[in-house]
Amino acid sequence: MNRVLAILTIDTENLPSNFQEIIQHEREVVADWKAEGFLEQLYLRPTRDGAVLIFKDLDEEKVELLMTRLPLYQLKKSLEILPLIKDSAI
Repeated sequence: MNRVLAILTIDTENLPSNFQEIIQHEREVVADWKAEGFLEQLYLRPTRDGAVLIFKDLDEEKVELLMTRLPLYQLKKSLEILPLIKDSAI
């Protein structure tokens, strides 16, 4: 089972006035992904400027497309998408 890591950083210097609404919509989208089974985990960053998402059984292109659908994507400062390879010896 493959994994893809997505690291989203948002521009916290220019948050819109409806930021809390965007966060609520973001939670709904992420909950749907989790229920559909292709989002394994989401971690918030302690700096509060983004999140790390771990997807399973998707390729990098599909993950990138999904990330563009996140409500917080409109505030994107950067997005890194990294395929992961499990070390079978561990």
